[in-house]
Amino acid sequence: MNPGFTTLKSLARGLWLALALLIVNAPLIIVLLVSLSSSPIFDLPRDGLSLRWYEKLFQLDSIGRPLLTSLWLAVSATSVSLVLGTACALGLSRSRFAGRDLLVTIVLSPMMLPGVVIGIALLFYLRALGITNSFLSLFIAHVVITLPYIVRITLAGLSLFDFALVDAARTLGYPPVTAVIKVLVPNMAPSFISAAVFAFLASFDNYAIALFVGDVYTVTLPIQIINYLSISTDPVVAAISVTLLLGTLVSLLITERLVGLQRLAGA
Repeated sequence: MNPGFTTLKSLARGLWLALALLIVNAPLIIVLLVSLSSSPIFDLPRDGLSLRWYEKLFQLDSIGRPLLTSLWLAVSATSVSLVLGTACALGLSRSRFAGRDLLVTIVLSPMMLPGVVIGIALLFYLRALGITNSFLSLFIAHVVITLPYIVRITLAGLSLFDFALVDAARTLGYPPVTAVIKVLVPNMAPSFISAAVFAFLASFDNYAIALFVGDVYTVTLPIQIINYLSISTDPVVAAISVTLLLGTLVSLLITERLVGLQRLAGA
């Protein structure tokens, strides 16, 4: 093959990849530029870059409490989902029965349904059960939306695990629970970490559920951002978005370093 043609083909492929990445990340780049603008409205920086909106962000009193609420909800819902989802994944991976595939689809269905649909359904369901406490309602709702991430990624990890290792540990004298802790947990740790990261991000960033299930006394950060947009047009929201994006990227990079790219993707 002509070397010149090969070089041209590689160059065209690289340009196409760069164009695709630019198109996909263009909204994020625009938000970043807006957050660095000195303009009091949403505008690209014209007179140089400025950090004034990041300074204002850390001076806002209205962000602290919703941030803590979102963090507490995400941590608590992820912790409970990790326990329930692991038990569910273990049962599904070790059992073969009629309707198993249908059950897996039902468990994973919150990942495929629009957030608005889940929010409305949970609103009526929780009210029918007599649950009126907004934080408890949000907690239950966040467990519902984070559980599928735990089950999906844990199932993928269990498909690569040899359960004969647990049986071997039991033949060496370990009780069943000790055998699981000594053998299964260390081997499945990468899957647990990546599942917990994705579940935490899904909970922390969710607004559709909080829009229907929450109230004025229990406000999460996404809802507070929407409220702030309704009363102000300055680019503080862009600064918040960039800060959250950087936090997400850092958490994903740390997870990738700990568990690897294939485990992070649930492969």
